[in-house]
Amino acid sequence: MRKYLRLRDRAKQIALALCLFALGAPSAIAQTTEEPPAPDPAAIIAPNHKPGFYVFATGEGIWFSTDLVEWAYSGQVFSQLPQWARSFVPGATSYWAPDITLYRGLYYLYYAVSTFGSQRSAIGLAVNQTIDPSDPTYNWQDRGMVIESTSIPFGPNFNAIDPHLVIDKDRQWFLFFGSYWSGIKFIRLDPRNGKPFRDSRIEPVAKRAPEVSPDAIEGAYVFRHRDFYYLFVSWDMCCAGLASTYKVAVGRSRSVAGPYVDRKGVKMLDGGGAIILKSNSRWIGPGGNSVLHTSGEDYIFYHAYDAENLSLGEVLRVSPISWSSDGWPVVGPPLQ
Repeated sequence: MRKYLRLRDRAKQIALALCLFALGAPSAIAQTTEEPPAPDPAAIIAPNHKPGFYVFATGEGIWFSTDLVEWAYSGQVFSQLPQWARSFVPGATSYWAPDITLYRGLYYLYYAVSTFGSQRSAIGLAVNQTIDPSDPTYNWQDRGMVIESTSIPFGPNFNAIDPHLVIDKDRQWFLFFGSYWSGIKFIRLDPRNGKPFRDSRIEPVAKRAPEVSPDAIEGAYVFRHRDFYYLFVSWDMCCAGLASTYKVAVGRSRSVAGPYVDRKGVKMLDGGGAIILKSNSRWIGPGGNSVLHTSGEDYIFYHAYDAENLSLGEVLRVSPISWSSDGWPVVGPPLQ
């Protein structure tokens, strides 16, 4: 049920790139490219670093660009998953769907650990003072597990993957997450440690319509534009080459906690969502997105298959976002 049908092959490619990068050897994946393999890209601009954009992706690879077109491999987060993650999720070899946020001089990286088709999943947190691997102070400090779900019968009906940290205008912290197993949730976090308060509750925020089976929704990302928070989610099947049906849908709310509604006023908790990005003849299965505001422009970062070169797997796409007169995102063509 879980989306990573091709995780082992992609992990092998990324592992090879990591090895070649460490050895200083030339590699197509480690050189500048317009189509880096970057499933579930999380984008950020890093102040006080070399100017440009960083993208963190499933498999622990980091990519860097100065123009959003050409990308260079920039390193990794962990040499191997932390011990707690390997113990809690046997068989996991790298993290999935990272999320990166800068808050008061510290970078917070939330990441998921799971295996295909399993609800035995966990979300972890690592922090760093820099995200530039060439900086001598570069050092990710793992803070361990944030939240977990299990496959125990009658256990929690959610899946602890695809994390996304949202800090609202009042500096309250929310962690959005979820995939299948009843959809997207959030939980409130304590800014002092980046983990849930003792009395935090898991709250539902979006799911598919009752007639959709399975509950194919994941990859939540919240972006604030003017008076609204916009919840971007990925629908349907990821990571199956030309058979992928992934697409991006969106709803909005005046509160981070929702309720989120689509353009027709249908709540996302009732299956609502306005599709803003889907396959075309060239780019197949777009999704797993993040959104970034820079220099007066908004961009959506996502992965998709290139129908002209499927061997690359899911590659990074960047498209500009404009806004309709009634305040809804409109995705333009990729920058390259």
